[in-house]
Amino acid sequence: MLELLLTTYAFCYHFQLDDPLIQLVEDYKWINFFDFRWKLGIDGLSLGPVLLTGFITTLATLAAWPVTRDSRLFHFLMLAMYSGQIGSFSSRDLLLFFIMWELELIPVYLLLSMWGGKKRLYSATKFILYTAGGSIFLLMGVLGVGLYGSNEPTLNFETSVNQSYPVALEIIFYIGFLIAFAVKLPILPLHTWLPDTHGEAHYSTCMLLAGILLKMGAYGLIRINMELLPHAHSIFSPWLMVVGTIQ
Repeated sequence: MLELLLTTYAFCYHFQLDDPLIQLVEDYKWINFFDFRWKLGIDGLSLGPVLLTGFITTLATLAAWPVTRDSRLFHFLMLAMYSGQIGSFSSRDLLLFFIMWELELIPVYLLLSMWGGKKRLYSATKFILYTAGGSIFLLMGVLGVGLYGSNEPTLNFETSVNQSYPVALEIIFYIGFLIAFAVKLPILPLHTWLPDTHGEAHYSTCMLLAGILLKMGAYGLIRINMELLPHAHSIFSPWLMVVGTIQ
């Protein structure tokens, strides 16, 4: 609750709604290879998901109050999941985005496997296999964009946005990212993990999955596929509209 209030206060008094640029930036050089930086920032696209994540996590924490078995570990995993989600929504470096994307998977797996229903191990294993498979495509896309991003390898969002690619290569990158985000969203036919997971998870975990986790896939499509690969997106967007209508 306190964290949500502090986040709301920071946005109310320090975030300028009429400024389209990245705000509240933290930028530190981390690893020289790939010019990898710990770079976080908020813009209009990430503002809503960040606030939504804080709000739903607060409600899920209150809903988890009756949990008595290893309650400290349960709440620790919820906060670890929250950290990965906030990091994903605010990352301004592609590799950092991938790390945060993976960071929230481990807490979800443990929450499912330890505090779920009778088939919790099956649903948790199915979830991790689907998402880990999608993460392979995400990593390949991140490394591909980073290697081709400019004269020097870089994973910076701003540099990658201004980079143009051959159409065939852009389509390959787009498909890789699309598979990763389609699993998380989920989009047909990569959605079969969802019924098992929600059917076996604790209701507070379901709140986090339905309220935040699925939104990460949509955010990734907008942030990476639309912003970094606009030409390929113009090709695939009609088909995505058809799939969305059917689904």
